[in-house]
Amino acid sequence: MAQETLTTPVPTEFKIKKSFMSSTFMRMLKYTAVRLVTIAITITIGIYLTIMIANMGGYVDTIMRNEIRDNTTQSMLANPAFRNLAPEVRAKLIQEKIASQINNLGLNQPFAIRSVRYLKNALTLNLGRSLQMTSDQGSKEVRLILLERLPATLLLTGTSELFLFFSSVFIALSLSRKYGSWLDKMIIVLSPTSASPPWFYGIFFILIFAAVFRILPFGGLVDSPPPENQLDYGLNILKHLILPAMSIVVSAIFLSIYNWRTFFLIYSSEDYVDMAKAKGLLTKDVERRYILRPTLPTIITNFALLVITLWTGFTITETVFLWPGLGITLFRAIGAYDTPVIVGSTIIYAYLLAITVLVLDFVYALVDPRVKVGSGGSK
Repeated sequence: MAQETLTTPVPTEFKIKKSFMSSTFMRMLKYTAVRLVTIAITITIGIYLTIMIANMGGYVDTIMRNEIRDNTTQSMLANPAFRNLAPEVRAKLIQEKIASQINNLGLNQPFAIRSVRYLKNALTLNLGRSLQMTSDQGSKEVRLILLERLPATLLLTGTSELFLFFSSVFIALSLSRKYGSWLDKMIIVLSPTSASPPWFYGIFFILIFAAVFRILPFGGLVDSPPPENQLDYGLNILKHLILPAMSIVVSAIFLSIYNWRTFFLIYSSEDYVDMAKAKGLLTKDVERRYILRPTLPTIITNFALLVITLWTGFTITETVFLWPGLGITLFRAIGAYDTPVIVGSTIIYAYLLAITVLVLDFVYALVDPRVKVGSGGSK
């Protein structure tokens, strides 16, 4: 008699759960692939347009050729031994030197070909060398220039923008439950003051605190000569940080509070918030569960975009305060037609923005159960 084989039936719930997980994984994988391709195409087009605009369709390359010609001629004529040569020999050597430098930079090729090469180098973060900023060893790599100026920018923008963001959110949340109070009305009245940019306030702060009262420095990162003690050096940097950071905060604080206050008021007037208050929940519980939680996607979006904008700095504000960050570097690069620095700064910001947008899609699904990744917009 054949022995019967007993098999344990697989529960229906397990099959459904396994099928659901498999379909969810495939949906997320497909969504991620499509998003990556879309972002890659967008970045490529954006960077190529940046190269075209920064290079003015090849006009900057013409300027570079003229500068190579002038610099080469002047440097060779400064050599006494070279001046003793016959005019024909001097002209020939100068032309050969100019042609060699132009060939090394690829400026002898059509701009259409060079723009494709620039695009390839940009996408691979091969940023090249600056055309204007030099060191003892010659022209500096753009990568080193950006890394050198990044700490100063992060110190200024990180301190001011993070303080501005968190203080605005918490003050606005407090105002949303004090609608119509004198403080609420004062914020509304003062919000138009944010129409002036940070550098505008910076000029007045310099006149008041540096020129008149002489209690804060005019600008720069540190005194010259800098303090030798590390503690004094750090305190000196913080002293120089006060005026530029204060100008950034003052220029945007009231409008930022007003925007967030209006945003929180919309959610505070929902029926479920009134129901929670009627049940006797504490104010802090109502704010945390029924106001802050539904607004988390918007708060996270603003915070994420704020973090990546720390990279760009404040161009004119850093210039006014002579703050050695990325902002003043970009300002000088634009004035000097230093295309590698302009394109390099834009590329890194584009990559940071693309990564942030992709990550935010998944963060939304984590903080808000109504959002499904890759569901074609359905909730």
